[in-house]
Amino acid sequence: MNRVKTVLFLGLLTGVLVAIGGAVGGSQGMVIALVIAAAMNFFSYWYSDKMVLKFYRARPVDMASAPELYSLVRELSGRAGLPMPRVCIIDDPTPNAFATGRNPDNAVVAVTTGILRILDQRELRGVLSHELAHVKDRDILISSVAATLAGAVMVLANIARFSLFFGGTDDDDDSGLGIIGVILISILAPLAAMLVQMAVSRSREYLADAEGAKISGDPRGLSSALARLENANRAQPMAHATPQTAHMFIVNPLSAQGMANLFSTHPPISERITRLNNMAPGGGADYRPQKEAGNRVQDRIVTPPPPPPSGDARGMGGKIDWS
Repeated sequence: MNRVKTVLFLGLLTGVLVAIGGAVGGSQGMVIALVIAAAMNFFSYWYSDKMVLKFYRARPVDMASAPELYSLVRELSGRAGLPMPRVCIIDDPTPNAFATGRNPDNAVVAVTTGILRILDQRELRGVLSHELAHVKDRDILISSVAATLAGAVMVLANIARFSLFFGGTDDDDDSGLGIIGVILISILAPLAAMLVQMAVSRSREYLADAEGAKISGDPRGLSSALARLENANRAQPMAHATPQTAHMFIVNPLSAQGMANLFSTHPPISERITRLNNMAPGGGADYRPQKEAGNRVQDRIVTPPPPPPSGDARGMGGKIDWS
């Protein structure tokens, strides 16, 4: 059902875009609107991943520099039937993670140093599985298209407002909706685009939670991670996060309290946790994360260790020793 909703939402967003193009310039405006959307989608498809990784200063890691994180991503990728994505770490104390890339063959999974500090290995498995689920379902492309269409709506809404000042619209002009129509659509279209983009993002998050729980085989590990990440991000939102990229993260990296939560691109954490716990054997019983500091992934993932001896499990993609 969530997949059907996604298709409907994207269709609605395209309809909003075409409608505002028609309001500005009639049938010719509709064509221009679609051309603008196509051009923006082309750019987003090829370059959005590079831009967001550069913006957050994500640094790539490999088996030599982050053996346990890299091995864990490789193991879970195999369970998901995906090619091994690139792995990056963002130097930020706020715990969070996202995936990007135009398709599974060009995917990147990025985590912050903060998430490695506060999660135990079971919770980290849940987070990484969630991000790999986004890759598997090609949610990165879907969310990029939604964000791009929403951006195109914003651009055309601004053009519509400017047209009022320069006499580009007339009530007697058959090519558009007239001045009243332009005023209404220039106000309502951006709001509609934001709501549709929010709905697309929320539906994909629920799907990624469910698919991620199947990949890891541990719904409660992910639900525990979500609770911990939500609390940490409320206490310390990401300093450099932007509304344009917030939908990419596993939890909202921005400070969203009160009414702001109604317009969040992420569904309520409490609802996500309830759904995940209901997937687990025994229903809604909570997972209790281990308290020992030694069980945290911490800095040893991001500090290059000595080269493993020949045949060591870390070098062969075997089981990781988290003790």
